[in-house]
Amino acid sequence: MSDSESDESHLIDNTTSLNQLERDDGAIVNYSQPSVPDIIASNVGMLFIISAQFFSACMYISVKILNRLETPVHALQVIIIRMAVTFLCCVTYMIIMRIPDPITGPKDVRSLLITRGITGFFGLSGVYLSLEHLSVADATVLIFLTPLTTAVAGSILLKESYSTNQAVAGACSLLGVVLVTRPPFLFGSIPNGGHLPEGTPAERLAAVGACMMSVLGNTGAYTSIRAIGKRAHPMHVLTFFSLWCTIISSLGMIVLNIPVVYPTPWGWMLLFMVGVFGFVTQTLLTMGLQRETVSRGVTGMYTQVIFAVMLERLIFGVMPSLLSIVGAVIIMSSALYVVVSGHGPRFCCQSSVLIYIGPTR
Repeated sequence: MSDSESDESHLIDNTTSLNQLERDDGAIVNYSQPSVPDIIASNVGMLFIISAQFFSACMYISVKILNRLETPVHALQVIIIRMAVTFLCCVTYMIIMRIPDPITGPKDVRSLLITRGITGFFGLSGVYLSLEHLSVADATVLIFLTPLTTAVAGSILLKESYSTNQAVAGACSLLGVVLVTRPPFLFGSIPNGGHLPEGTPAERLAAVGACMMSVLGNTGAYTSIRAIGKRAHPMHVLTFFSLWCTIISSLGMIVLNIPVVYPTPWGWMLLFMVGVFGFVTQTLLTMGLQRETVSRGVTGMYTQVIFAVMLERLIFGVMPSLLSIVGAVIIMSSALYVVVSGHGPRFCCQSSVLIYIGPTR
């Protein structure tokens, strides 16, 4: 080899080393600037979670339409119908796709799956029960304490990182929720706000307790999903959630002697839509939380408020106020900040194959 070729080769090696580092095992790690496809690939879990919030908002809009057209259906009956649809969809899918243990789930995570199912029931039922004596705004603000408590639980129980930046983003998102919902206990009485009767102080206190039950239930459910990770198929997680919700709700209606309401065909269609939207929501949410840390993942759940405002405007003609718009901007900005706040994607180049291995944390 000539001296010029040797010098040229030396220059190329030096240039390459500026963007690459060699690990102890000999693999080359490339820290080049991420492209748009790289950002999407590294945040696919967050995108699943944000998509889930859209379908969740559709589900609550369906419930709102149902309550306007029919005799009110008890929360436990709504849960039974919704979760029965989810359970049948999950089992049918797993049987068709020949996924092992469609009902019992993988043996090594069954206890976590049961924990997810039971805690998920309390998270779901708490928000429905709280709306009997709390306004939607009050309940929403209280329920959205879940991302903060879940991030702390993930940090303590799962030893996941929880940075100061993520805490600030979570606090800003909660501020955005407050601005969007404008709860009367903070902003006073709002004329024509459409709030439900608040009941007696004792009933309101019980409703606040139901919200706290929902927060704790959701915290346990989301933390369990993260602990399960990819050791179980997402349909296994949904199967246990829907099964335990159906069982506990049925027992609750029997013990509390709650009558079954038979709506019109249109009402049954709305209930079926609640089940379908709920199934899609839980599927996307489970897939997202299996790919994201708890602290990052739950931040994307705040976007549900934005979708709810948009759908209410489209279906019910409700015009969001300036405070709602400001709050929505804060929520979306916080979620986007969490998405792009990583140090950049990592690439592992081994055996002449460039393999994307995710962002640094």
